[in-house]
Amino acid sequence: MKSAEGKEKKPLISYWTKQKCMCPVCKKEFRHEEMLSGNGRMIAGSLTDELHRNYEPSARYGRVYPLMYSVGACPNCYCALFWNDFRALQDKTSIGRIFEDEENRLNLVKNVFPYFKLDHERNLYDGAAIHYLALLTYSKMDVAYLPTMKQAILSLRLSWLCRDLDEAVPNHNFSVMAETFVRKALFFYQQAVVNETSRVEMSSSISNFGPDIDKNYGWDGVIYLCGLLEYKYGQKKDPELRLKKLEEYKTAIARIFGFGKSTKSKPGPLLEHSRNLYDNLSKELEHSTEISAGDL
Repeated sequence: MKSAEGKEKKPLISYWTKQKCMCPVCKKEFRHEEMLSGNGRMIAGSLTDELHRNYEPSARYGRVYPLMYSVGACPNCYCALFWNDFRALQDKTSIGRIFEDEENRLNLVKNVFPYFKLDHERNLYDGAAIHYLALLTYSKMDVAYLPTMKQAILSLRLSWLCRDLDEAVPNHNFSVMAETFVRKALFFYQQAVVNETSRVEMSSSISNFGPDIDKNYGWDGVIYLCGLLEYKYGQKKDPELRLKKLEEYKTAIARIFGFGKSTKSKPGPLLEHSRNLYDNLSKELEHSTEISAGDL
């Protein structure tokens, strides 16, 4: 399609909603950008072992990244949240901490994403920067808003976005950033489970665990990701501690697919990936046992 000037118009991927978003921190409105759906924009591809949905590029729209529109950021005070939390955040203490941390939050993000911009049609780079802003914003929020679980989801998504950036523009250290954020995700996911168990922060009450935007894999997905991330990215300097953790997650993972059938709370893909993880955990544990026996 061409414009009145005869130039080829860029296919639309996103749009500005009619209703603006009110920032609960600085009390100023800003525009809300959402991704358009339909017409072949989102061609679902494979699901990774981290429960991340890949999307195939289309001839008209190229490669799209729906994930990057799930978080909003106020261009005035740099408060960044999941869109629903802009309406939910009312706690004065949390708001005060976020307000006071504005300069520090902005500087930290600029150190990692120095060229990011807000309040314009976002690109992949901006989307990653906004996720980092949100990660920092939730660190200042009260446990009632379940910040630990939300930081876990944001960290994991941020690692995916950095991998996408590395694929789009290699050799700019985005792969290193992806590794850093996925290890943050490992910490936050496991801490969320600790907080849930000790009843400090009831993360199991969150409405959507993701981790991506296409499916909600529930609390079982959280336990699975704790085990998977430990297996893939956990520390290896202390072999005894590693084996202890892997054994614990092997037991937890066995409970996920031990029920024998798929349900809405235990979708087929989660069961399949859980079985694969269980097998990998078993192999590493058996291998370590064989090595220990050989040393006797």
